[in-house]
Amino acid sequence: MKKKIVYVGLSADIIHEGHINILKIAKSYGTVVVGLLTDEAIASYKNIPHLNFKRRKIIIQNIKYVKKVIPQNTLDYVPNLNLIKPDYVVHGDDWKKGVQKKTRQRVIQTLKKWSGKLIEPRYTKNISSTIIKNKILELSAQPQNRISLLKRLMLSKDIVRILESHNSLTGLIIENLKVAKKNKDIEFDGMWSSSLTDSATKGKPDNSSVDFSARVNSLNDMMDVTTKPLIFDADNGGQLEHLPFLVRSLERSGVSALIMEDKIGLKKNSLFKDQKNTKQDKPELFAKKIRQICNSRNSNDFLVIARIESFIVGKGLKDAIMRAEIYSKAGADAILIHSKEKTPAEIFSFAKEFKKSKNFVPLVSVPSTYSKVYEKDLIKNGFKLVIYANQLLRAAYPAMVSTAKTILTNSRAFEIDKKIIPIKQIINLIKE
Repeated sequence: MKKKIVYVGLSADIIHEGHINILKIAKSYGTVVVGLLTDEAIASYKNIPHLNFKRRKIIIQNIKYVKKVIPQNTLDYVPNLNLIKPDYVVHGDDWKKGVQKKTRQRVIQTLKKWSGKLIEPRYTKNISSTIIKNKILELSAQPQNRISLLKRLMLSKDIVRILESHNSLTGLIIENLKVAKKNKDIEFDGMWSSSLTDSATKGKPDNSSVDFSARVNSLNDMMDVTTKPLIFDADNGGQLEHLPFLVRSLERSGVSALIMEDKIGLKKNSLFKDQKNTKQDKPELFAKKIRQICNSRNSNDFLVIARIESFIVGKGLKDAIMRAEIYSKAGADAILIHSKEKTPAEIFSFAKEFKKSKNFVPLVSVPSTYSKVYEKDLIKNGFKLVIYANQLLRAAYPAMVSTAKTILTNSRAFEIDKKIIPIKQIINLIKE
């Protein structure tokens, strides 16, 4: 007599007794096939898993109740169910409510095609999801694990969403903020440590006045209270000989990537109108810097993103494409094509041409001036990562000035109390 096939869908980032109980029950009905959610599937509705698919698969394969493990590429069970036509699907009864309710209904409708049955054991109680979540966060925050997060996100998501963080408080906002949209929570995937915002918070100009050691102290403060990946703005990287020290320092802190721009001379922000005296490095010399970083890093998961300033200095598309070819050949993991135009037209023209290259690497956008562009349009044009580079600082300054004016005007703080968050909320934001 042919054994019955039992299908169990799992993400299984950290295995606990609830998973084992489900698999044990499934085994009692027949041969267990686990549909293990891929990193891409998990990243579509929550944070990327701590363990990648390959490592999770090894663990599940070695549980005695499991016969076979196959990838489940989406949250939807239907493609796998149509493929193997199981006699049973086993899932805890916790999905009768919440975001998985529709998925459950599709499973029931699909099983009807071949008279399959859904088995729903009672959800295993006394499992602390908080403890499990905190353990995952603890593991993710370790530098060696944290470094790899950005690369994994770029492999798993249509676009990776990064927001500027200039201190620990803004880091906590990025870490915890979620917005419900189309039956799932969306959030920022990581942080951007900018030389502009870091120097501005210290009351200094954005011309390398804040040295590297001071910037590392700032990012370490952010890393202490967050777990998401951080991208470091390295300006032009400094001297070739100093790059190994820079890379090692960033890796020790758990930084996932650095962005280095191909300008030389005294630092001048690219968004200034007057760029007459701004000079780009020779592409061959900048490529040496890229190779130096690649040779200095301890982990290939630490990403090198080359920022091209050709549009900023008025050299145009041809120069930008030439540089992108050279930089990607030198080892750049991604290209940031910078623009100060009011529309994304010129970065889209760059993307169209560069996508033809055999040396194409993922593209990065910083839509500070062309802020009307939607992420879906960036995706359509080949961009993999978007950095909202200074919005939190720009929002904070006018709010603080307005608050200070209100106190001065009224000679007391009462009038502003209703416009600002209660002090208790600030206290609760900071975990003891």
